Amino acid sequence: MATKSIMSVIDEQQWLENAGKAIQPVILNAFKAGGETGNKIKNFLHGRWLGHALHPIITDVPIGAWTTAAVLDAMELCGSEKYKEGADAAVTIGLVGAAGAAVTGITDWTGTTHVERKAGLAHALINIGATALFLSSALLRKNESSRKTAITLSMLGYGLVSFSAYIGGNLVYNQQVGVNHAASADGFPDEFTEVCSEDELPNNSMKCVRAGETKILLARQNNQLFAIAHTCSHMGGPLSEGELLPDCQVRCPWHGSVFSLKDGSVVDGPATEPQPEFEVRTRNGKIEVKFKENKSASYVPTTG
Repeated sequence: MATKSIMSVIDEQQWLENAGKAIQPVILNAFKAGGETGNKIKNFLHGRWLGHALHPIITDVPIGAWTTAAVLDAMELCGSEKYKEGADAAVTIGLVGAAGAAVTGITDWTGTTHVERKAGLAHALINIGATALFLSSALLRKNESSRKTAITLSMLGYGLVSFSAYIGGNLVYNQQVGVNHAASADGFPDEFTEVCSEDELPNNSMKCVRAGETKILLARQNNQLFAIAHTCSHMGGPLSEGELLPDCQVRCPWHGSVFSLKDGSVVDGPATEPQPEFEVRTRNGKIEVKFKENKSASYVPTTG
């Protein structure tokens, strides 16, 4: 109930929606202005090279460091002054980690819309406030006369970080941001299954077909047939409603992720995980598909 109440309040804030719509294009245009280099940086920050989002890994640094600082500060307040230097170092390490978390987080945030965009912006603003408190604390720790004030600011910052992490957890586990939305491999056909007639798929076109309950993107380009999962792994967008690109690629209509039709691999983010791939063949004028078990990725079950 508490989660729903907090997230409902955030969702009711129209100013977050307005701010998100204004800020997102600025960030995306900054990457575009960098041309190919900017695009490579964007994909790196998304974690395409890693196979999943980079942001969650980096957030462990400030949260872990500031948790350590909170413990050591508490011990100092209880009379153990030998932990002062350790606490100060932990605050500084957390600030460095926070910078990395901010850059990767804002990059991932550019691939959100509506409810997720508002919650993500709230998450970011709270983290900015927390980081400002820790930065002030780090500066005040240099003077013994202001040390207790510095520790107080750290404790307030830690409270904000904890609250922000609560919102971040909701974004992942309830709103499924950063979760692989591609259909589950458990429902994929393990034998060749007829999905449509050859004449239903002209050259240089694509369509959504079904193999049982599984949605599959079927495409024909340069007179070659391709099949990958229809549901975008990033946020569940319908790939058949996207754009068929040259070089056998497809762009998701929701957030612009680009996948190779040849093997389902990610060409451009925000997606970081590949699309499941299918073998395709024609038989008696019919197109048949079968799941191609050649990927190491784990596909998360969804209803899409």
